[in-house]
Amino acid sequence: MPKNALISPSDFIMDEHGYGSRIFFFSLCISLCPSKLLSISRRILGQQLWSSFLRLTLYGQFVAGETHGEIKETLQWLQGLGVRPLLAVPIEEDVGQTRDGEEWYEKNTHAMLTCLDLSVGGTTNPMMQLRVTALMAAELCDLNFDCLTQEENQHFQRSLHRLNSVAWYAVEKGVRVLVDAEYTYVNPAVTLVTLAMMATWNTQHSWIWNTYQAYLKDTLDRLTQDASLTEHLGVCFGVKLVRGAYLEKERKLAKEKGYPDPVQPNWEATNDSYQRCLDFSLDQVSKARGSFELIVATHNEASVMHAVQRMAEMGIDKAAGPVSFGQLLGMCDQVSLALGQAGYAIYKSIPYGSVEEVIPYLIRRAQENQSVLQGIRKERNLLRSELRRRILRRP
Repeated sequence: MPKNALISPSDFIMDEHGYGSRIFFFSLCISLCPSKLLSISRRILGQQLWSSFLRLTLYGQFVAGETHGEIKETLQWLQGLGVRPLLAVPIEEDVGQTRDGEEWYEKNTHAMLTCLDLSVGGTTNPMMQLRVTALMAAELCDLNFDCLTQEENQHFQRSLHRLNSVAWYAVEKGVRVLVDAEYTYVNPAVTLVTLAMMATWNTQHSWIWNTYQAYLKDTLDRLTQDASLTEHLGVCFGVKLVRGAYLEKERKLAKEKGYPDPVQPNWEATNDSYQRCLDFSLDQVSKARGSFELIVATHNEASVMHAVQRMAEMGIDKAAGPVSFGQLLGMCDQVSLALGQAGYAIYKSIPYGSVEEVIPYLIRRAQENQSVLQGIRKERNLLRSELRRRILRRP
């Protein structure tokens, strides 16, 4: 077992959900270009057989389910392992994807409210994920709010009403809402809306959280500014700290449009940025006495170990305190299970829905997030080592 591993692979290699074989399958899919592979397999197998096949492989590994019964069964299973669910509705929109009228956004609002209902159920400090562009046109987020047309302003007002209805229901249900970061050209608007929601709803607790992407060069500056603003407003601040998922597209757009590349130059610089943001956030947690909360959302064991060590040094309560950890369902389970068994607050980000809704979402996440792929490769190597040990009956 590697020196920094937090749990032996034998603890999860052959569980009842078949994690070992599915991680191997997912690794194979990634290496064979997933979008092309799925497109070809769908044509060959047909829709029904294709859906059934994916339910037994990719879908079953990374998705909570489609029906409420399936989702609740997955949540109960995770809770039995000491892991908390972080449900995500697999909806997103980008600039250029136009929608007719408000119907799509209203449908998404209903989905978010349902997600809040599903998130409640025996979990301490339940959380869910929210994408602003599921409730507000991405095109609008790329505009100056001071220069909207009458039609755009009407959509903006309806969008604010949708966002506030979700926030109100979340507070009623006692669920924290983690607002996802998106592309740099919509993030300023997303952050502005999120901070406005914090000013309204975070007067007593951190119900609304914002996400900060460490792979962007200006992340620490923006995190520092937003922390100062919420402190000035006298409201609580919730931070989801991630490395980031849109590296290739951000670099491509910067090159095409001739503006400076907003992304860190390499993986090492991203890791350094993440640790600086993490240290700043942990310092704020120790000073704020409950008004600053953090979820360390990473698959990087070094970052997890650093956070654990700093928490111990600062005396931060690992279970009921203001710091938690987050990872994707089916990824880096050797880390997640170890954290849960050690008493830390660990969440698994879990999409749910039909195969048609969720598989494209999973493929985009896998293509965009190289840290996830590194985690898969490490799990694959751990599993291979464990299989060899068992076959050869080594101690």
